[in-house]
Amino acid sequence: MSRMFLYARVSTADQTTDNQLLEAKSAGFAILPRHTITETISGSVPASQRPGFAKLLERLDETDTLVVTKLDRLGRNTSDVLATIERLSTMGVHVHCLALKGVDLTSASGKLHITVLAAVSQFERDLLIERTHAGLARAKSEGKKLGRRDALSERQKAEIRAKRTQGASARELAAEYGVSHPTILKVAQHG
Repeated sequence: MSRMFLYARVSTADQTTDNQLLEAKSAGFAILPRHTITETISGSVPASQRPGFAKLLERLDETDTLVVTKLDRLGRNTSDVLATIERLSTMGVHVHCLALKGVDLTSASGKLHITVLAAVSQFERDLLIERTHAGLARAKSEGKKLGRRDALSERQKAEIRAKRTQGASARELAAEYGVSHPTILKVAQHG
């Protein structure tokens, strides 16, 4: 007897899979909660290395159907998405993508769809990375300081160095200044 599974993934903790679950339900899929795998992990992590997806692969059997709302839920890397679909196809699992109006991604036309769409998805990701790097380079050339701002002011760093030379422990100073003791050690070492 074939079963329906849903794989719902988001990239960051401030996102939720609720919309993906609702989309599947609205499309007429009655997927049991125990057949729903949700996880928070970047799509750039290969599918086989995601804990939730790896667990799903262990549970899927021949003739089962895996539902995803969009192709990028499977991944952002074209070759990884194609390898994942091929692996599922070899297992005899059908892959149904809601955004593609029911095309079985393991069929010939489905494989064509995913090849094109996965390539576009990766292209968009690569463009985003290029724009980010260009923006960072521009900001750096304008003399802007990048990264996290220092937890301690220059005055506080000078105080810490003085107190360390007088014998104060890194843990005591960490508690006093509200930072970690490795931060204190770093300040003391880099005079």
